[in-house]
Amino acid sequence: MSTAPSSHHAPPPFRTLGIVGTGAMGRGIAQIAAQAGLTVYLHDLREGAVAEATAFITGMWSRGIQKQRLSEADGERYRTRLKEAATLADLSECDIIVEAIIEKLDAKQALFTELEKIVDDQTVLATNTSSLSVTAIASACRRPERIIGFHFFNPVPLMKIVEVIPGLRTDGDTVDRVEALGQAMGHFTARTTDTPGFLVNHAGRAFGTEALRILGESVTDHATVDRILVDQGGFRMGPFALLDLTGLDVSHAVMESIYHQFYEEPRFRPSPLTRQRLTAGLLGRKSGEGFYRYVEGKPQLPEEPPLPEAEPRPVWIGAEAADDRQRLAELVRRAGWPLENGDAPSSEALCLLAPLGEDATACALRLGLPAERCVAVDMLAGLDKRRSVMTTPATRDEIRDAAMALFGHGGTPVSAFRDSNGFVLQRVVACIVNVGSEIAQQGVAEPQVIDRAVELGLGYPRGPLAMGDHYGSRRILAVLDNMLAATGDPRYRASPWLRRRATLGLPLNAA
Repeated sequence: MSTAPSSHHAPPPFRTLGIVGTGAMGRGIAQIAAQAGLTVYLHDLREGAVAEATAFITGMWSRGIQKQRLSEADGERYRTRLKEAATLADLSECDIIVEAIIEKLDAKQALFTELEKIVDDQTVLATNTSSLSVTAIASACRRPERIIGFHFFNPVPLMKIVEVIPGLRTDGDTVDRVEALGQAMGHFTARTTDTPGFLVNHAGRAFGTEALRILGESVTDHATVDRILVDQGGFRMGPFALLDLTGLDVSHAVMESIYHQFYEEPRFRPSPLTRQRLTAGLLGRKSGEGFYRYVEGKPQLPEEPPLPEAEPRPVWIGAEAADDRQRLAELVRRAGWPLENGDAPSSEALCLLAPLGEDATACALRLGLPAERCVAVDMLAGLDKRRSVMTTPATRDEIRDAAMALFGHGGTPVSAFRDSNGFVLQRVVACIVNVGSEIAQQGVAEPQVIDRAVELGLGYPRGPLAMGDHYGSRRILAVLDNMLAATGDPRYRASPWLRRRATLGLPLNAA
């Protein structure tokens, strides 16, 4: 595969761009291409579709002029660059043609074979596919070296990222020219290999699937998972709110497709919960109900249960990391509760644990503590935001209530749930970091490209490798190793990229 930048000459820039398929993606690509100075020819089989798309795009520019983001002169110049191609033959003079048609392999192959009869041998044919193999699309073509993936995200003008995906036979000049075009359009270009899900959809596998596993194990409810990942994890949106926004008809299909394309790789295993909900028509916002119910487009969020009240009781800290012990002791002192410092807890003490990837039960037994008085707290993100606590099946109600009252002292929200290997945040973050590490291990993209693409494409607070460095790669590795040991599920086996760098104390996001 020839994907290295060519040094012998700067490739000529594209001047004219054809678009086949003028739906949401085609329109968005046309808009930013015209803004970048290209003449854009729009073609669509449906009668009136090009006129609708042109009206939509020019409407966007008119609004930009009204809001003074755009000058009248610029708006007029952009408008003159949009042309209609009534037939495919009208695209014959284009330097590059981008297809944004139905996501079906045979349809894309048929279109490209048709275009090859019309266009010059130097014309680049690009596919905006999100899930099909670029190599497979090119395999039907006479000149596979000029076929490339150019995958934008919706809405195209706002999502400032495009994946540039060479097939196995795409030549280096084509890659360089398309990458330069993406940059001229004002987008970050993520060069990635032709693997299932490419980079962004591949990296996004862990967030939803691990949240669904937590729900499937009845650890807690969907609203609690969302609150924890937004408040503690800093994610813009919880996984269940995101599944509702995307729609299960789209999300479930992507989960299954990537899982099967990777020959049932356990890290990408979908959940039976989404298949069942899809069958019931609970798609999300578009159907009025998904994981949440929607009234006039607004999710109906369940209220958080009030925190229990409890009299202060002695607290004994069984956290094994010195900084965790220190932060917990500080919290106990600020709340004014008595802190025990002995080697073992008294018979009345609330015992606080801070496991990584272990459940509260295993941690209590390993430390020789009475499970009925143990409560575990997630220290991965510290104690500044929401706090997560979990109980063993033996934990007494008054002990759980005491822990919640203690952690809620001062008004910080507290989420309590059933015993789970790795809490909620630990599980989801560790899986995100692990999938990102495996993408780096496979050479799908450079480490810095992986992080930037995920920030832009998925809106995560950090890219997966930077996330691992932020929380501490050794702690993430401990979470995965302990989850693998407890569950036996190969889903949690650590990527060699993560294991080697964590063990050597090297950053994850450096090559």
